[in-house]
Amino acid sequence: MATIYSHSRISSFENCPKKFQFRYVLKIPSETEGVEAFVGKRVHEVLERLYEFVDREQIPPLKKVVDRYFQLFDEHYDPERVLIVKSGTDRDFYRDYGARCLESYYRRHYPFDAGETLGIEERVLFDLDGSGEYRVQGIIDRISRAPDGTIEIHDYKTGRWVPKQATLDEDRQLALYQLGLQKVYGPEHPMRLVWHYVGRGMTCTSERSPDQLEELRTSTIDRIDAIQRESDYEPKRSRLCDWCEYKSVCPLFQEEGIEAPDPTTLKQKMADARNGQLSLL
Repeated sequence: MATIYSHSRISSFENCPKKFQFRYVLKIPSETEGVEAFVGKRVHEVLERLYEFVDREQIPPLKKVVDRYFQLFDEHYDPERVLIVKSGTDRDFYRDYGARCLESYYRRHYPFDAGETLGIEERVLFDLDGSGEYRVQGIIDRISRAPDGTIEIHDYKTGRWVPKQATLDEDRQLALYQLGLQKVYGPEHPMRLVWHYVGRGMTCTSERSPDQLEELRTSTIDRIDAIQRESDYEPKRSRLCDWCEYKSVCPLFQEEGIEAPDPTTLKQKMADARNGQLSLL
């Protein structure tokens, strides 16, 4: 059966083929995650629940929304697993930051009647060329129908960085979701891509032409072909390395004079290490 790809799977390969190998080829489970990703998950969970209540015409007060976030944060936070990389910050900084994100979003969008919600955390699965060889999936934070009838594909971002419009106009993730939704609503139905930068209180939008979507379709097929041909999986150093859950076993970060683990046996080494049987290095 053909592998099912996603934007995150393709991006992982683009950012670092070695990390891609650890995660998707060797299937080594991640024992840690960055605090930024942790906060993002909790904010997404609360917004998902918020719109479920909105759909039932039971809008909760802001305090209840924030209290729910604090409850989820405290229940799931494990200092041994959640990594804080940025100096000068601690658990409480990120706990409060997520609350501010939710407060900003709530105040900007209350009473949440700008569009009809069609789906929340909606999974899309589609084939890029009809052959079954290039299947792509994704989870859409929220799908709505705007007052003008346009289908909107919403994505929540908790990071502080807001890309320029030119970057958003070339974004692959939401445009891939549009390709998937065209199979539901039809290729002629107008669609709009919407990013909510909740940490900055900003909303950005973009639209794709049929030619742009066709270019995306073919370029994604080409990238999947390149991934499937890969055999070396060379590591790529970048600023993302500090947040990588596989840094301790990456050849780029081995202590001087110590040979990097053999990828063919690394999965078992990781399992043994979790059971306290040996050191990873």
